[in-house]
Amino acid sequence: MPVERTLHRVAEEVERGDLASVLRARQRLVGLVTSYPDRLDLRDRLAGVYRLLGDAAQAGRWSYLAEERDEAEVAAFERAYRTPLARLTAMNWVGCEAAATTGTARDRLVALQSAANAQLRAELLVTEDRDPSWATNALVLLGLVVVLLCFVVGVVTLVIWVYRWFAG
Repeated sequence: MPVERTLHRVAEEVERGDLASVLRARQRLVGLVTSYPDRLDLRDRLAGVYRLLGDAAQAGRWSYLAEERDEAEVAAFERAYRTPLARLTAMNWVGCEAAATTGTARDRLVALQSAANAQLRAELLVTEDRDPSWATNALVLLGLVVVLLCFVVGVVTLVIWVYRWFAG
């Protein structure tokens, strides 16, 4: 179904105002945003549907890149998705920031990407700082030797059992 026709159906369903129709409109818009993640107008409409449903976090999520947005909704989105990487993932933005059609959207995407990169760098530094102790390495080696020994004993037992089966 073409985008404009789908948007017309969404408008009709939202106009009806009953919960089932609004939920269908939301589903249609989620499909459109998934198919066209760089269309900011679709994101704004989806945010509007979430506003009707009373979901401030999702309204903030989908209006995050908009020129005009409700800061309370953005704060709800940031509380729901606590880290920059979680927010960037939730944004469902595909491609580079240059694909954004407005300067505001590009700036917000660049800032979010920078914060996510900083978060990943910090997590990598923490991971690199963890150096297992000598005792931990010795225990792991001992465990591997025990597992190998059990494997060898099992294979030898199986060979003896098969030999006795055929010989006996």
